[in-house]
Amino acid sequence: MEIIPAIMPKDLKDLKKKLSLVSSYVDTVQLDLMDGKFVADSTWLFDPIHDKPSLDEIKELEKIKGVNFELDLMVKNAGEYIEQLVESKANRLIFHIEAEDSLAELFDNIETMAKSKLEVGLAINTTTDIEEVFPWVSKVDFIQCMGIEDIGFQGQPFDERVLEQVERLREEYPDVTISVDGGVNLETAPQLIKAGVNRLVIGSAIFESENIKNTIKEFQNLA
Repeated sequence: MEIIPAIMPKDLKDLKKKLSLVSSYVDTVQLDLMDGKFVADSTWLFDPIHDKPSLDEIKELEKIKGVNFELDLMVKNAGEYIEQLVESKANRLIFHIEAEDSLAELFDNIETMAKSKLEVGLAINTTTDIEEVFPWVSKVDFIQCMGIEDIGFQGQPFDERVLEQVERLREEYPDVTISVDGGVNLETAPQLIKAGVNRLVIGSAIFESENIKNTIKEFQNLA
């Protein structure tokens, strides 16, 4: 079971500060990146100052050693920025099925440009029929099911519909890697693991805990 802390970086300073709290205890950290279009809020790289991700700012990730990054792109048509995103040196890119106008074009572009080591995930909301991802499972390395209905905010209530999504996905594709992001805490995590999840992406339950190191260890010991 992989435990992945989730950071919504306001800016590069905020990112580095939060990274310093968790990078010693995990291999991978998820950066929740938002453009204020697909979801209400915006973050570093996609704040209103930029029309598109700044290549210079993206390359700042390459300077941060000791931890891998996955970028959760809560961004309308994030595939348009695939050239810049590949330059981020992130290990994983996550696209949202509801945010892309053309998944076929997205995956064609990824196959053309992405490096062989790059993992690609497809995220799906609890309000979307899980069968929507079935045609694309062979194109991606993992599926990320959102564990909350109102995405783009941490600390939201757990949406139990994700359990049915995970169970159905695991039934149809026994070998697929399934990640859940949102609503994950020490009460919901065992339910998700039982349903068939491989990765847990956790925001507020880690960063709002009194002892981050111990909390991460508690999650890691659940598996």
